[in-house]
Amino acid sequence: MPRRAIRDAKRGTLASYATTTALALALAGTLTACTGSSGADNGEDGKPGSASASPSAAAPGKYDTLPEPCGTVAVNQLREMLPGAAAAEDGDTPAPSDSASPFEGEASVTYDTDRRVGCNWKSATTLSTRHLSVNFERVVSYKPTVSDDEQAERLFAKKARKAGIAVGPASGQSAGETPDGHASPTDKEGGSDGRDAEDGSGEPGDGPEDSPSPTSDEDLAPRALDDIGDAAYIDDTLHTADSGLHRDITLVFRTANVIATVEYDQWVTDKHRIPDSKELQDKARELAEQLEGQFEED
Repeated sequence: MPRRAIRDAKRGTLASYATTTALALALAGTLTACTGSSGADNGEDGKPGSASASPSAAAPGKYDTLPEPCGTVAVNQLREMLPGAAAAEDGDTPAPSDSASPFEGEASVTYDTDRRVGCNWKSATTLSTRHLSVNFERVVSYKPTVSDDEQAERLFAKKARKAGIAVGPASGQSAGETPDGHASPTDKEGGSDGRDAEDGSGEPGDGPEDSPSPTSDEDLAPRALDDIGDAAYIDDTLHTADSGLHRDITLVFRTANVIATVEYDQWVTDKHRIPDSKELQDKARELAEQLEGQFEED
């Protein structure tokens, strides 16, 4: 081959090699830049709304345990609320053992005592039977942006609306909005037909059918309470079933992320002896205030 041809072939080879090398270097630089950018993203978990952009997690609730329910009610309080049990304890016949004390209470069956506990008591006389129950629920939020206290506030508001009692809107909800999107129920079995509320003509002596609930007395009507815990309400319903007449008092209060419920009722077989609303409400409130004070001490 002539020398000029050989020289031209070598020049072509060198030019091709230089071009290939330049392209390789440019591609390597591009890959390095992409790799560096990816590494920076990985430091923030590589997802939209990374840690630097997402809001901080809500604080945990104030309470992480619940009290032993059967030991929360003082004996002197039980004696006042359960006259039949007091009479049995004061009788001449001694109890066979300490476990037979009418004030001991029976623990409610729950599957997670870290989240929900309760206790029940019962007393009976020849005139009436009374039941008392105390329940505590520790609310835990599973949404990182909603605190346990806020979740408890929403659950409390839902309970109040279900009872037909107006309370302030929970966090994250506007006034008049229900969590489930349904209207609040106001009718209860054996409850008022609304005539007393309309014309105020209800009289205590009209009989249980005419005045099944204390709507004629504004101070005793189901209502929100502003002096127990962070929020509270009391419900009062008189039932007139064939098996007997009974008045049920339900008082629910919230303190931080715990919701406490006191249920107190009196059953009578004589429908002319209507359980006294004021007595039952006063005793339920006194107990609720006592329970709330125990939480404040913790």
